[in-house]
Amino acid sequence: MANDKLRITLEAKSIAACVPLPEELSFMGRALQHQVDVFKRSLNHDIILDLAPTGTGKTRAGLTVLLHEPNKSAVYIAPTNALITQQTEAAEKFICGAGLPHVVKSVSAQEIKNWSSDRVGKRSGEKIYNLLRNPATVFPEVGANKPILLITNPDIFYYATFFAYNKYDKSNIASEFYSKFSTIIFDEFHLYNAKQLVSLFFYLALSFVFGFFQHGRRVVLLTATPDKACESALEDLEKQGVKIARIDGESTTANQLPSQTAVNLEIRPQLERQEWLLEIANEVEKRFREKPDHNGAVILDSKYNIDRLAILLKARGLQKSYGRITGSTPFQDRLSAAQKPIILATSTVDVGFNFEKTPEPSRQNLDWLIFSAKDRFSFWQRIGRVGRVLGKNETDICSEAIVYLPSKAWEQGITSLNCSGGRKELQQKLETIACLERPFLEIYWKSEAFLEIARPLLELEESLEKLPNINYIPKLYQAIQHILGGKRDWNYYRYRMKALKGAEEISNLRIEDIQKELQYIKGSRAFIKLFLKVKYPEHFEDLRAGITPIEAWEKEFKKYEDVSTELKEFAQLWRASYAPLFQFRETLFENLKIRDPHGFLLDESEETIVDTMHLLCYYEFTESNGAIEIINSVEQPYDLSFAWRYFGTIEELKNKELNKLTALANCRIQRSLKGAIKPTPLLTKLEKQFLPGVIIATEVNQGIIIQLSKQGLKSYPISVSCNDFEKTYTFFPGLSGILAIAMSGIKLKLPDDEDFYII
Repeated sequence: MANDKLRITLEAKSIAACVPLPEELSFMGRALQHQVDVFKRSLNHDIILDLAPTGTGKTRAGLTVLLHEPNKSAVYIAPTNALITQQTEAAEKFICGAGLPHVVKSVSAQEIKNWSSDRVGKRSGEKIYNLLRNPATVFPEVGANKPILLITNPDIFYYATFFAYNKYDKSNIASEFYSKFSTIIFDEFHLYNAKQLVSLFFYLALSFVFGFFQHGRRVVLLTATPDKACESALEDLEKQGVKIARIDGESTTANQLPSQTAVNLEIRPQLERQEWLLEIANEVEKRFREKPDHNGAVILDSKYNIDRLAILLKARGLQKSYGRITGSTPFQDRLSAAQKPIILATSTVDVGFNFEKTPEPSRQNLDWLIFSAKDRFSFWQRIGRVGRVLGKNETDICSEAIVYLPSKAWEQGITSLNCSGGRKELQQKLETIACLERPFLEIYWKSEAFLEIARPLLELEESLEKLPNINYIPKLYQAIQHILGGKRDWNYYRYRMKALKGAEEISNLRIEDIQKELQYIKGSRAFIKLFLKVKYPEHFEDLRAGITPIEAWEKEFKKYEDVSTELKEFAQLWRASYAPLFQFRETLFENLKIRDPHGFLLDESEETIVDTMHLLCYYEFTESNGAIEIINSVEQPYDLSFAWRYFGTIEELKNKELNKLTALANCRIQRSLKGAIKPTPLLTKLEKQFLPGVIIATEVNQGIIIQLSKQGLKSYPISVSCNDFEKTYTFFPGLSGILAIAMSGIKLKLPDDEDFYII
């Protein structure tokens, strides 16, 4: 049958130990061959790619590179805040064992807030800059002028290197991040999305073009599941002269140590939610009843699905036997949940979570695993969580796993899998299943990624003005072009970025300050030209023809308050339209602090932070004394939609707003059930002055909308009230709008009617 279940045994895996150790690594006691290879190959390579399997010590491998420059600072970028804590402890242990002088400091937004403001001021950027400049400035107990090993997350790395901190700190922080570190380690970088990878490749290209590799900088990339597009980008860097070493961790056959048990794997199609969760609950209960001494986990992509599964298991009397670990689970709850025989988790456990038990079992920590996988990368990441036996006494007990793949995989030929061929056959088959691709990497890189990198490029250009190395800027742009594949030249993006910077400055000023300072604002003239092009095309033509000089328009803005007001309003819209391009993570609204006394989300604690859209869609809640309290979990999720008043006709809407990156002024979110709007007082607090995104016609694009939804892009109905008509369209908010248009083939327009596409 089309959706038959498949059964395949994945053979046990081993990894090579290194015997004997190089003298420089003797303090490690024991080490794996890939860890030693990273240390050795980093002597004469710029970028070291460690591809060892999950759970085989890639963190220690990356840290060995510090030994080549023992008195220079380094940064370790961990993918999650939870992992920052874990990797900080690992780094401190390594630094101590190696006898290195580094001060190890973990840096997350919350930790920065907790640092004392007495010595360096209150601004987060100011604190980070002073920490990098001299750790003793912030922490006097560490001693003066020691090298620092910074353990931080991709968000802070992005905002530092892309000049996204406030105007007082952005240049100082960027300078430190670009020049200070001799060793940079990116952990689990395959988890980065298309947009996030732009910052990584920009940093690699800058390190090459500005000569940091020539002066001993080394970048370590840790991943067990490299992406084809990333591999291709690294190959482009290699062609430009960057020396790259790839270490697979499993090529050496001597001195083998067992690392993962054999896994009896069953491959199933994902069903409709209710039937699917019931099937999983049956499987979990069966395993627990038959072997209560065995440990297992369920990893699903949706927090709501985990919570609904918990309800099913609770009804079967298993509430004391499972623990939930999601992005909303407080740290202490994670620790206690990990001790339960059944762990229900989201992707938050995909990295750095080892399912450790106390006391530690002599066999694998997970005997069985049930999980979903929407792409082949999450499949290999998750299947690597079960049956880990590196360092264990018992290594020959088979593990069990069930994976749920998109039903589309059966249409695309997964049933032709040779189930006797083991891991190799499965890997080759999954490579042929199109629905398991990560679809957005090259698509985003060849669309607006170049405007994103134009910000740091322009900042660097301005800082290097009148200096000899100003010529590095076009070289850096060309290097990025080779990696990402764009075709427009640097002058095109320099102009657009200048206009955007002008808009950002103008949008923050009072009207009277605009009238006084407009001619002194960087980028203001570029933005004035765009303002005229969009709002007054006939005046723009006069300006372009030289009939009216730009100075005349500056005088108009200075003279007339209403004209300056219109300029500011347009600047605010322009700035909001592009905001998703310059945010590391995509969120429509700030996360909310909630109370959960009845345990709908949490097993032990009563307070946590949740995504606003998740709260609105899946829970009933009330507000009391400023606190939001969950009172129920809904069986049928709410439908979320938007409402927007457009001051124009329906034809004007079609001509000016559809298929266009824009920002909707005073757009409201609403929730409904079975077509009936649910009054929700909290929603008034979520109204934003501008909501960026793209509106497209629903009927003619229905197939595209469904396809994009399957690929993970969320869209919402939007009711648009025009002067003469009201109609419902489809709204892709934020970065989803950019990706939706790029993926769907509809030609997106920018606010000035320039084409979005580069290719």
